[in-house]
Amino acid sequence: MHLAYPAVLSALLFCTGLYGVLARRNAILVLMSVELMLNAVNLNLVAFDVWLSKTAEETLHSGQALTLFTIAIAAAEIGIGLAIVLAVHRNRGTADIDRLRDTAEGHDPDDHDPDGPGHDALTAEQSDEAQKAEATA
Repeated sequence: MHLAYPAVLSALLFCTGLYGVLARRNAILVLMSVELMLNAVNLNLVAFDVWLSKTAEETLHSGQALTLFTIAIAAAEIGIGLAIVLAVHRNRGTADIDRLRDTAEGHDPDDHDPDGPGHDALTAEQSDEAQKAEATA
């Protein structure tokens, strides 16, 4: 088999995964797209290892060894990633990345106040505490 076939297939898989990472909003679909990209890299590593082993007299199979490491890293990544996504889904009720980013920044997307709700009350409490601390000092 010629090297172009697995290389083209790998490029298509990687582009599909990249589109999935950039276009999807669900965190689980983003993780699946990352896995698709890692599998495209694995296909490239094995294809180039076989192609180079035909030309070299001594075969080290380094591409296949790197593929095994990549598979182990991908398994750890998907395990930890799914655990995080499930924990966030239990706490917040959604796995939508845009909503999670907005809540992590501390503001509601419908709220247009840059200081957030209750900013005046918070500064008033802080100023009262500062005055009490100065009076006791």
